[in-house]
Amino acid sequence: MSNPQGPDNSDEPTEQVAAAADAEPATEVFAPAEPHGDELTVDPNERRFTAPSGFDAGSTQIINRSTDPATEQFSVRDPGTPTEGFSAQKPAAPQMIPPRGETPKPPKAKRKWGWVIAIVLVIAALAAVAVVGTILLTRGSSPSVSQEDNVRTTIQNYDAAIEKGDLATLRSITCGTTAEGYNSIDDKKWAETHRRVAEAGRYPVVASIDQIVVNGDHAEANVTTFMAFAPQTRSTRSFDLQFRDDQWKICQAPQ
Repeated sequence: MSNPQGPDNSDEPTEQVAAAADAEPATEVFAPAEPHGDELTVDPNERRFTAPSGFDAGSTQIINRSTDPATEQFSVRDPGTPTEGFSAQKPAAPQMIPPRGETPKPPKAKRKWGWVIAIVLVIAALAAVAVVGTILLTRGSSPSVSQEDNVRTTIQNYDAAIEKGDLATLRSITCGTTAEGYNSIDDKKWAETHRRVAEAGRYPVVASIDQIVVNGDHAEANVTTFMAFAPQTRSTRSFDLQFRDDQWKICQAPQ
């Protein structure tokens, strides 16, 4: 192929030059230097000493070897010895695992009914003692009050029996000479006598019971009385009573 013609182009052939950068340098080989005559030859079997250093300042420490532990010997069981049996273990009861998100409920405590019954019995005994004590204190603290009421009732019953002519009641609530007078009279004669006394208004009437004094089985009551025919004329009388046959009886009455 011909080269193009032009002012910038020459007809001379192009010289091809190898790139020096792409070429690798040649390896240089150094031969070992021969020893000079004045240098000493080193014997490999010769013992050499090094200069002392800081590591050699201390004395040499000898470390003792640890002794191996004694071999443990196991006794061989006699083949004729029966094998020791192991008791069978009880299988573990299944455990309920609560579902996630729910807290397990604590086990309910068993009620000790024995203690409950004992406490109830003690409370009942204390209540019974309190009731009995209250009754005893009431009887002991106010015997005169209840007896005074009984004396008052006897006097009121006597006054009503005199007004009505009730001979049976007069015989049951009197004692002593007063009772003898009512027991000795005949019923018909009493009825006739009472009719005439009532028409004349000559029987006593108890206007008020003013004072009652109880001393053991005896009692005395001061009363205000008047005659039925003259209620404006009042007088103070007294009743003498005794406690007989579980009741208060009038042994002496005002006339």
